[in-house]
Amino acid sequence: MNNNKILIFDTTLRDGEQSPGASLNINEKLEIAHQLARLNVDVIEAGFPISSPTQFEAVKRIAEEVDVIIAGLARASEKDIKACADALVSAKKPRIHTFSSTSDFHILGKFSHPRYGNSLEEKRKTIIKMSYDAVAYAKTFTNDIEFSAEDAGRTDLGYLAEVIEAAIEAGATTVNIPDTTGYTLPSEFGNKIAELKKRVSNIDKAIISVHCHDDLGLAVANSLAGIENGARQIECTVNGIGERAGNASLEEIVMALKVRSDLFDYYTDIKSKEIFNTSKMVSAFTGIVVQRNKAIVGENAFSHESGIHQDGVLKNRDTYEIMTPESVGIPKNKIVLGRHSGRHGLKARLEELGYKVSEDELNHVYDSFTELADKKKEIFDDDLRILMGDEIHNINEFYELENIQVNSGTNSIPNAVVKIKVKDQFVEEASIGDGPVDAVFNAIERALKIKSEVESYQVRSVTSGREALGEVLVRIRSNEKSFNGRGISTDIIEASAKAYLSALNQKELYKNEVEDLKRKENLSQAI
Repeated sequence: MNNNKILIFDTTLRDGEQSPGASLNINEKLEIAHQLARLNVDVIEAGFPISSPTQFEAVKRIAEEVDVIIAGLARASEKDIKACADALVSAKKPRIHTFSSTSDFHILGKFSHPRYGNSLEEKRKTIIKMSYDAVAYAKTFTNDIEFSAEDAGRTDLGYLAEVIEAAIEAGATTVNIPDTTGYTLPSEFGNKIAELKKRVSNIDKAIISVHCHDDLGLAVANSLAGIENGARQIECTVNGIGERAGNASLEEIVMALKVRSDLFDYYTDIKSKEIFNTSKMVSAFTGIVVQRNKAIVGENAFSHESGIHQDGVLKNRDTYEIMTPESVGIPKNKIVLGRHSGRHGLKARLEELGYKVSEDELNHVYDSFTELADKKKEIFDDDLRILMGDEIHNINEFYELENIQVNSGTNSIPNAVVKIKVKDQFVEEASIGDGPVDAVFNAIERALKIKSEVESYQVRSVTSGREALGEVLVRIRSNEKSFNGRGISTDIIEASAKAYLSALNQKELYKNEVEDLKRKENLSQAI
């Protein structure tokens, strides 16, 4: 490997999906994985196979279809590692990523049982043996093994060096030093990487990776400090999504290295012009809105309101811009489609935006496109992205909104009538509520004879103008699991109904996926 190349390990589909409220189905994960391949990331961490049948199937499908290094996560146990290997069996470039907790906080918390040892010292020795054995076992399935020392940021440096040395001795080809809790400062974290390079005798046999969280807003700064001190792989996510405050942002790291090449003599193979499309796709599918002032991909990233700034930029863009919008894929001129645009034009534009659609899918999307074009005179890129996010959600619909009628006013009780298609039949019901949206939700529940707990309801405008599309995000909870729904329309009440049905569809899809996987498992056991 070129010592100046920085590998980009994208964990949007694993750690990113652990963001509160972010839940992706298999089709959405596949779509994002294909876009990550177009972005040209080096490694895609596709999921945690042992955690659920759906996670296993998602990793398996991505491994079958996407031709980059595909990693699966596994704890330091044979059961986890075997599940990971099974999910990656079709991958051209499989990687098993196994981890152990190494900080005293984690050891005394997670491994408090006496079977791991009675004293901290005994437990530490157990962790080293578990780590060694896990890597050695994983090595029987593939030569590409990554080992992570969880909570390395708060781990005693001497002990951390021992664990890393043991993992490399067992066969780890990449060793990851995560700042799991986002605790360290850049100088502190950089020094930890530098010291490991000095103390670990066999460190030259593995690539050093870093995985930083953003609890103190320092994930990107810590990642760059890691690079300066010897790390050659960065673990990050699109839009910086992830557990708690999130992960290091892929786009910020890539563009920092590119813009400040005067200070960093390093490069990535990322196709930066695909950054904007990737950001938009991840935002649409996860329902996690990118903040307006987010670096690189936020709506305000290349906007100038101050008169002094506007004057400077008009005279010379370099006055207030350190990169161009075009360098990250933000189009200079937005192509506008309308009601007279054909399938060919729609397909070509969708492909430019990163969406791969079959002829059957195109026909389905085109119907929605023409319906939207009847309501709006012009269809912009943002409309198409929102439309595609909605279409991916609705590929396997169990419940489909046929029509809706709502009555509401200052001095009247809100009431709603909904007609829903369930397979090949229609059900219709009416209900009242505290407001028009509540009335719609009540009518849907009466029609389908279900009751769900609505955990959250969000509404926002996602395109511009008086004919703007409204997006509604609904999260429901059932049997201790949450499901996200998303609906779009120029009518916000209709969007709310679609979002609630979308969440119910996600619930049914999850239930069916689990049942299908159980049937396959029973069949294979019978054979």
